[in-house]
Amino acid sequence: MTMMQEPAGSAAQVTAQTVPAVAAVPDAPAAVALTPAIRRSEPYMRLQWTDSITGAVGYLVVHTLRGGLATGGTRMRSGCTVTEVEDLARGMANKTATFDLPIGGAKGGIDFDPKDPRAVEVLERFCEAMRPWIDSHWVTAEDLGVPQHLIDEVFEKLGLGQSYHAAIRRADDPAATLERVRRGLNAAVEGGFLLGDVIGGYGVAHACLAAAVWWGQVPAVTTVAIQGVGTMGGSAAYYLHEAGMKVTTVADAAGTLHCAEGLDIPALLDLRDGYGEIDRSRLPAGIEQLPRAAILSAEVDILVPAAISYAITPDNSFDVRARVIVEAANAATTPEAEAMLAARGVPVLPDFVANAGAVAWAWWLLLGEVDDTPQNSFDRLRTIMHTKVALLLAAWADQSVTPRDTGHRWADEPSPLLGAVVIP
Repeated sequence: MTMMQEPAGSAAQVTAQTVPAVAAVPDAPAAVALTPAIRRSEPYMRLQWTDSITGAVGYLVVHTLRGGLATGGTRMRSGCTVTEVEDLARGMANKTATFDLPIGGAKGGIDFDPKDPRAVEVLERFCEAMRPWIDSHWVTAEDLGVPQHLIDEVFEKLGLGQSYHAAIRRADDPAATLERVRRGLNAAVEGGFLLGDVIGGYGVAHACLAAAVWWGQVPAVTTVAIQGVGTMGGSAAYYLHEAGMKVTTVADAAGTLHCAEGLDIPALLDLRDGYGEIDRSRLPAGIEQLPRAAILSAEVDILVPAAISYAITPDNSFDVRARVIVEAANAATTPEAEAMLAARGVPVLPDFVANAGAVAWAWWLLLGEVDDTPQNSFDRLRTIMHTKVALLLAAWADQSVTPRDTGHRWADEPSPLLGAVVIP
């Protein structure tokens, strides 16, 4: 494990400019004045690890450390870079601050194919290498390519119990806290799901519903396209379908599926494999199969990128036909693409608000603020998400401030820590 040097560059940032807008949402600003990007400090720490057996490279970036703790998932994908992990760690810091959580933000990433039969062993060696951090400071969880059950199995094998270990060990009774966490994660909810698997997607769904409420449109006439039907995208699709929204288009790694009358989301989710891909050989009748890139140009009200980072770029942003983008994937829209969308009057609800329900809920559970009764968690997250989205879109309409800028201003003023983080 070696310390990394500062990379020569970082993600491009939006520069100050005034651009004409093409109104896409009722009450959208006539012209969006893009304010300078919020100053973003250097990460607290970067670590790089190389697997001696496979050559896989892994990274841990801690953007902020508060109360000796930072939180953020661990992803695995071919091509994962330190710049990507650094961006995601910054996003986690924004999430924890925006939702007034008493910890900092971090992220882990491994450049390796999660479908490779050696992937679990690589993940285990990565966690062993990062053990000083995951034992005392870094609370991690699932992310792209690493489901929660898998990372929990690795932690169990390492004698660390569960991936929230760094927080749980601080409790007066770690065994009781671990049991409470496991009960919450494994609480059964309607649809045959577990609460820990769907709470993040539930939050994304209500970010979408809050957007529709803001422009005065009922769910039954609101259309949605979702890129990705894994843990986050699949559960968002499920709860939007349950709320009566018409999910007309979904995409996975194999392509895009479309039905203008609305897809039977529960039926499609039942056809998923372990990698969140839908079995095309068992598709219901009446579903049109399109190229994977077609998801971005779907004629819908709301587009939900819920798969990979940097999915929306300057090259494809003009393909977007949606009235609003709700980021379920981390860093789904590049800064340049977001500026181009803002110029067209298309707001982007940023990931560190829209998909922050999973991390917020995990810490509510750790702190004993919710229990294993799903409705308590759903009620709290729904209320907070609707409030935050309404504020983001009001600033967009009334003050020509992009939702990301408003969110960054929240994140720049986190609630002060009044003492040590207490885990009951």
